[in-house]
Amino acid sequence: MKWLNLIPLALLLCSVTACNETPRSEQIRQELLNPTSKQVLVVSHRADWRNYPENSMEAINSAIEMGVDILEIDIQCTADSQLILMHDSKIDRTTTGKGRVSEMTLDSIQQFKLKNGVNIRTRYHIPTLREVLLACKGKVLINLDKADRYFDLVVPLLEETGTTRQIIMKGRRPANEVDSLYGKYLDELIYMPIVAINKSEDIDILKGHISANRCAFELTFREEPTYMIQAADLLKGTSRIWVNCLWDTLCGGHEDDQALLDPEAHYGYLINTLGASIIQTDRPEFLISYLKAHNLH
Repeated sequence: MKWLNLIPLALLLCSVTACNETPRSEQIRQELLNPTSKQVLVVSHRADWRNYPENSMEAINSAIEMGVDILEIDIQCTADSQLILMHDSKIDRTTTGKGRVSEMTLDSIQQFKLKNGVNIRTRYHIPTLREVLLACKGKVLINLDKADRYFDLVVPLLEETGTTRQIIMKGRRPANEVDSLYGKYLDELIYMPIVAINKSEDIDILKGHISANRCAFELTFREEPTYMIQAADLLKGTSRIWVNCLWDTLCGGHEDDQALLDPEAHYGYLINTLGASIIQTDRPEFLISYLKAHNLH
């Protein structure tokens, strides 16, 4: 039959389409680099730690399935120069073991199991950064917290796994120092300054970074939003604003727990009044639901 002859062609066209499809991580990156977009990017703090141990592979997979855009994860370095996911310098709080990461080998650390948010042992293990990069390849952007201390170890892993374009690093270094340290990597790796905006002098610090053409800024503020409104005006149309909603002193009292009671007064205020278009949250599922209801995600 003639239609049988069309099957190889159809398969070829499907294959070409699949090959040409832009990975989700690259779509998110292009969205991040678009300062005029109305879409709000969701950053999941330590992945989905409310349902799985923080910084675990299971928490990461859950956050990806949930639809987050950026994963915030923490890294530490072992005594044998292996990078693992761990927020604290010690493993005491989050695992069944005790000791400083920097004084333990990877093999010794991986004997222990991760504990969940109520301090109960789980069956999950401490992942290496390499494992995580491979699992996240093409899926989401990754904010590597505390990574600048180990930059020389991080870069080869990014290159090996082909994930350099998925990485966001943040820090409080002066603009000229950022360029001297990371300059040759900044075509692919994204660097985002963190600036506290609580007084007039902070606006001058922000202006110093603006001249370096960063695609986004994490801005924190304790209470009074006057200077945040000034900062938002300065960045409008040129850079995105990342707001951290984990606790009150980072976002002027508009943290996640307040947003649970009245999302419009808190998430809505950050987005509509202060121009936030990237929100880091401990409530990713709730935030995504709010944003989708407003056609913002």
